[in-house]
Amino acid sequence: MEYKLNHIALLEYLDPTNLSYQEWVNVGMALKYEGYTASEWDDWSKRDVSRYHPGECFKKWISFEGSGTPVTGATIMQMAKEGGWVPRGSGREDRELGWDDEISGGDYVVVDKNWIEGKEIHEPAVWNPVQQLTTYLSILFEASEQVGYVVDTWQNDEGKFLPTKGAWDRTAGELIQRLNQCDGDIGSVLGDYNPEAGAWIRFNPLDGKGVKNENVTEFRYALVESDTMDIEKQNAIMRELELPIAVMVYSGSKSLHAIVRVDAANYDEYRKRVDYLYDICRKNGINVDSQNRNPSRLSRMPGVERKDKKQFIVDTNIGKGSWEEWQNWIEDINDDLPDPEKLTDYWDKMPELAPPLIHGVLRQGHKLLLAGPSKAGKSFSLIELSIAIAEGVRWLAWQCTQGKVLYVNLELDRASCLHRFKDVYAELGLLPANIDNIEIWNLRGKSVPMDKLAPKLIRRSAKKQYAAVIVDPIYKVLTGDENSADQMAHFTNQFDKIATELGASVIYCHHHSKGAQGGKKSMDRASGSGVFARDPDALIDLVELDITESLLKQEENKAICVVYKRYFVQHNPVYLAQSVSQDDELSAKAMEDHAKRALYSDVLSMAAAEVKRAVEAVRGRSAWRVEGTLREYAKFKPVNMWFAYPIHRVDDVGSLKDIEPEGDAPAWKKASGSRKDKAQKERRSKAEEFEDAVANCNMGDPPTVKDLQEWFSSTGKEVAERTVRDWVAKFGFMIDKNNGNVVVKKNGENHD
Repeated sequence: MEYKLNHIALLEYLDPTNLSYQEWVNVGMALKYEGYTASEWDDWSKRDVSRYHPGECFKKWISFEGSGTPVTGATIMQMAKEGGWVPRGSGREDRELGWDDEISGGDYVVVDKNWIEGKEIHEPAVWNPVQQLTTYLSILFEASEQVGYVVDTWQNDEGKFLPTKGAWDRTAGELIQRLNQCDGDIGSVLGDYNPEAGAWIRFNPLDGKGVKNENVTEFRYALVESDTMDIEKQNAIMRELELPIAVMVYSGSKSLHAIVRVDAANYDEYRKRVDYLYDICRKNGINVDSQNRNPSRLSRMPGVERKDKKQFIVDTNIGKGSWEEWQNWIEDINDDLPDPEKLTDYWDKMPELAPPLIHGVLRQGHKLLLAGPSKAGKSFSLIELSIAIAEGVRWLAWQCTQGKVLYVNLELDRASCLHRFKDVYAELGLLPANIDNIEIWNLRGKSVPMDKLAPKLIRRSAKKQYAAVIVDPIYKVLTGDENSADQMAHFTNQFDKIATELGASVIYCHHHSKGAQGGKKSMDRASGSGVFARDPDALIDLVELDITESLLKQEENKAICVVYKRYFVQHNPVYLAQSVSQDDELSAKAMEDHAKRALYSDVLSMAAAEVKRAVEAVRGRSAWRVEGTLREYAKFKPVNMWFAYPIHRVDDVGSLKDIEPEGDAPAWKKASGSRKDKAQKERRSKAEEFEDAVANCNMGDPPTVKDLQEWFSSTGKEVAERTVRDWVAKFGFMIDKNNGNVVVKKNGENHD
């Protein structure tokens, strides 16, 4: 079975801006030799904006008459290899992918044209032009649909007869009626035609206003024709392919005209289906004329004569009954799915697993999704991951295998992105020893939907041997409705294509849905369809932790101690060793007091300024819990970390282990917290009430305990003196031993 390349797909690997004039001409000659059109050469040539001239391709095309040593598709194939294309059978089961296809699918070869036998055609035994034409009209049109046809011609400079625009103002029903009444004289109905030229008819209905594509009302049929093949072989291959042919007409010359059912809903779908149809025909040996793509195209009219030969219907209703039936049949017999395997064949010699890229999380060539809310620093985390892979160090809690990384930047401007990488390197304390392992593709303002970006990415990356491709963020290239499972399956399949073609891991990030996430499972937090969570081999999810004020105070204390200790080490290490205890090193107040005693004033000022910045940095932190859903590895324990711009740091000391994510506290704890909040509020109210009593119960002068007892007992409920004394101590007051008055307690004072 012959493997026939799609040379148009190979042009993706050829950049016309990099070719010489002769190389550009060779591409055109090769395309013509392989049966393509000047329009396809012209479309590709437009990529070279500076050298492209409208109409030049079509003028050159006419001059390509062929020679004894023609330029063939092999030239394009060799140039594509040099541009990064890897041919089939080179270690990967490659084929030229259509980027709207699923990963699965074969080469769509049904017919081995080298072995197929031709099938003859035969003129009708009885020549009945009216029957020929009415049969054609009845099969292709509804009675009320308007039909376009041409009987008038003109001759060009070469003497070739060409059709005029013709007529388009009659319905199929009207034509059939008049033909049945014309007593065999079809010229009296259509107008007389030139028997040297024959006549033409359009196979799709029109609106009665013209004969252009926009005048087509139903995109029902497409024309398959080849005038470079033996007629009998054309007939045999079309039948062997089971094309859903409504009518097959002999042109009276070198070709058959197969009117094929495509049943498209609109022009866009028509184009896609015709491209698919022509691709299948080419791969199976039909040198299809691509100039017949248009839905308003003319075809040869049956029932007329052309240079002593008849244009007649060869057959009707050939092959499959509909486009859907035929396409499903093609796909079914051409799938490239592997055969089932017996486990016994591999039990004692299992295939090797892909090596790890992120140990315990992701294997090489697999996919990872990082999900989290907008303030989680996802982009910084992916930059940290890029650096970890490039340098072969840890990312968060996991060791990475060293390799090359492509970071696809879709959001940041180029300068900001580059600065981020340098800033993260600095904050991580890493030397840029292997920055040549990181490549950045800056596409802000130039991004395209993922199904268009994927082939471009693969073409540029084919020779790079990346260990990972990181796409950040995916909303910039998202296609379709993110809540639609089938549309998102098509979107995520693009990542499969990249991973399969490049052998690289694909890593991308997505945002959470709205609302509190703490009460959800990690795989339910990503916004949109559940496909996002089910598709990747590893899902890493970030959820924010609800930091308490007491924890922030502890972190401030640590930060202050670190600053002062560093200044002691730099400016007075002897004092640190002799006068600062281990307990002092854990107390911000103690370290501040030591600093005031042992550091010079200018140094103390610098330390104080840095302490202020350290406290601000602590207040600017956010805390996160990393959870995961893994396909290849056992579930890991949640990892807690701080995000202090611009990097994440794992909480190695356990400060965050008991902190609950937002909205994630169990019911009993929420109730307990509610009671504590209520009690704290009540305590504040009681303190305020006591403070008010001290200020007012003795006409503004400091009261005695007796005065306060009488004040509170005046409401009718007796308050004991002991209770009042407890309140004095509890709410920050004291009893002056000199006069027994209740006054505000000052630091260090204790008069009672």
